[in-house]
Amino acid sequence: MAAPAVEGVAVTALRSVLFRVRQAAERAGTQPKRVRVVAVSKTKPVSLIRQIYDAGHRCFGENYVQEFVQKAPQLPEDIEWHFIGHLQSNKVKTLLGGVPNLAFFEGVDNEKIANHLDRAVSSLGRNPLKIFVQVNTSGEPSKSGIDPSGCVRLAEHVKSHCPHLEFSGLMTIGMPDYTSTPENFRIEMGSTNVRIGSTIFGPRDYSKKQPN
Repeated sequence: MAAPAVEGVAVTALRSVLFRVRQAAERAGTQPKRVRVVAVSKTKPVSLIRQIYDAGHRCFGENYVQEFVQKAPQLPEDIEWHFIGHLQSNKVKTLLGGVPNLAFFEGVDNEKIANHLDRAVSSLGRNPLKIFVQVNTSGEPSKSGIDPSGCVRLAEHVKSHCPHLEFSGLMTIGMPDYTSTPENFRIEMGSTNVRIGSTIFGPRDYSKKQPN
């Protein structure tokens, strides 16, 4: 009897998040429909993701490849999946082959991963994959992302040399004090793609975390 109660809480949390997002977008002078909420479901069971899906949400994010390719086939094909985080080049085909409805890759931070993605998309006969270029704006060595001085060059490489990728913008992860800020602050600062995980799904269980 415990699981349904947790799932009900998640749906309520989702609705609260979407309400705050609409308010923040309006304050920022942005059309609410332009702000994408990525419900980050890593470490969460398929049953809980399905509850959020049944509540009308379609955009979800994962960042552990093995977990992702196991979960995605169990869920509806109209989900807009986002892969978030760093990915080793040798895992690219596993990801793209295991998640045919992967819509976004967040984010590309070097030409090597861009080239691997481009070749994999081509070999699998997929539609172009949307990508964000990830920029390390905080300068922290622990974070992925290209230096701001190189982001234009990388974006131009994607647009000029990766015909199977669709450059869709820039993304960044702020300093620790900012990564936990409410989504309304991020939207008011101009973000149109907001990742929200534990606020919707509750605390994560990292005991079965697998490296990418």
